[in-house]
Amino acid sequence: MSSQLKESSQRVQDKLTEWGYPNRVVELPDSARTAQEAADAIGCEVAQIAKSIIFRLKPSNKPLLVVASGVNRVDEKLISSRIDDKLVKADADFVREHTGFVIGGVAPIGHPEPILTMIDEDLFLYPTLWAAAGHPKAVFELTPDELAAMTHGQVTSVKKE
Repeated sequence: MSSQLKESSQRVQDKLTEWGYPNRVVELPDSARTAQEAADAIGCEVAQIAKSIIFRLKPSNKPLLVVASGVNRVDEKLISSRIDDKLVKADADFVREHTGFVIGGVAPIGHPEPILTMIDEDLFLYPTLWAAAGHPKAVFELTPDELAAMTHGQVTSVKKE
């Protein structure tokens, strides 16, 4: 694991430090772009990967961040009904514009502006989680409670049944 962080990962580390969290961003030797790749590289269960998925709300054109367990598929219709807005897939340019990160490295924190966030309740089944940290090879460990506190996210069911 590298000690010199990439610029986007350093932004996440700086935010953690600014907020007083001891969590450390680490860069893995291999890609952690997918939940399975991340789990394999870290040595944890795929379900412990807190994957950040950005949607575009229509017609407001604002982002929505859903942080889901690595084993769950997000039920877009369920989320739409919960927030009373229509979700559409966000393209790579939209994701980078609103998060500052590339797809596969979107961290749940460190965005240019606050983003409405929903957190998968299934993540609370685990004592520790791993989330992307601004780059496809960068991650940081955190607890579900830390995730909720850092993102101010609404904890709810997000998965397809």
